[in-house]
This record gives sequence, C-alpha cells and structure tokens, in this order.
Amino acid sequence: MKVEQISIFIENKSGRLAEITRILGDEGINIRALSLADTSDFGILRLIVNDAGRAKAALKERGFTVNKTEVVAVEVPDCPGGLSSILQTLDSQQINVEYMYAFVERCGGNAVIIFRFDEADKAISTLQANNFNVLQGERLYSM
Repeated sequence: MKVEQISIFIENKSGRLAEITRILGDEGINIRALSLADTSDFGILRLIVNDAGRAKAALKERGFTVNKTEVVAVEVPDCPGGLSSILQTLDSQQINVEYMYAFVERCGGNAVIIFRFDEADKAISTLQANNFNVLQGERLYSM
C-alpha cells in the first residue's frame, strides 16, 4: 500500500526545474504528482512518477542528488471536510503527518492526498479500518 516517491535536491536557480522535467520527458517518464519546497539556496522536488527506478537513475546519471522514499496515497471525496475527516482519524491514533500534498483526479469526484507519516504501517491500518481508500502504487502511477 506504500507508493514510491523520489526527492530531488536542486539549486534554487533559474532553469534547474526545467532541466529535471526535460530529462524525465526525454526518458518517457510521466509525472503523476509533485510538490516543490524551497529556501533561498536550494529546493526539494518531490515526485510521484510512473517509473521511480528509471527516473532516479536518469537524474543521478546527470549529477542530481536523488532519494527514493515511501509515501501513502489516500483517496478522499473532493468536498468540504474531506481532508479534515482523514486528519481527525489520524490524530485520534496520534499519528504524525510529516508532510503532504494533493491533486484532483481527472475523472470522478475524488482528490488524492500523498502523505509521509512517522508511522506509515500504523497509518495505513488506521485509515483502512476507518474505510478510507488507500491506493496501490500501480493505480496511482497509471492515473
């Protein structure tokens, strides 16, 4: 139930993000979700792609520092209170969210939230026990 995410450390200067997306495009790698956080000197680009192993190899080959981590993707109705219901469920079990980002599916009325938890296995079992749809990686990669 965990999803592979790659994190790329990049200098905060013009053209670096364009270079990464060009490399991935040239390799035929499709970006499914992303998050970018930055400081004045560097940024961390987090990506869910259709082939994390190939993406990591292609970027490392071109000098980027890349890590692969496991995150959890949860489908939630795209309506007021949807995110709140997930967070309240996690809070009731004292599960910490380290970071998160979201996107809306092309079809259907759902959003997908990508979570990094301090206790991923506990979070997955808690979410499933409360009838939240935790997505398999294969489904997310093919959206």
